[in-house]
Amino acid sequence: MAGRRTDTRERIQQVALELFAERGYDKTSLQEVAERLEITRPALYYHFRTKEDILASVVDRLCDSIDELMAWAAEQPRTAESRREILRRMAGLMEDQWRPMFRFAQVNQGVMQHNVAGERMRSRIVGMLSVLAVPGADAVKQFEARLAVFAVILGSAPFLFDMDLDEAERADVALEVAAKLVAD
Repeated sequence: MAGRRTDTRERIQQVALELFAERGYDKTSLQEVAERLEITRPALYYHFRTKEDILASVVDRLCDSIDELMAWAAEQPRTAESRREILRRMAGLMEDQWRPMFRFAQVNQGVMQHNVAGERMRSRIVGMLSVLAVPGADAVKQFEARLAVFAVILGSAPFLFDMDLDEAERADVALEVAAKLVAD
């Protein structure tokens, strides 16, 4: 039974993010989320009372996955191969669960600026920027390490690049560029 509840919560989160990105956070109602899901409002309220609750739960998942990645990365040796593996894991998370949240954040920047969940997301991303940095490296290498994280993130933003690539190809190119930035 707990599995079904989790599946429903994840479906609600996914559909809500889609609607928030399509219509804007402020212009989307819980009624519209329920209608898109083909469930009743009381069924939706069982899982989430407000849009803020949905957004907070999505940001919680994102922050948890970033925390897990950063904890794993902290245990790895500071080698070029470890940095490439960190980037591969970031790219996998982007593909698996981060992309919808980043798209939402791009479209709803005002909401994210004035929201506790937005601040939590920003602080985790800032923390993640240093995970690839080599202690004691010069400023150029430190900057390249941070750019590598952004390369992976931006690889999922089709509107930023006028390139004839599908989503998977663009993500692969972004990962290749990021790996070059952190190579020894």
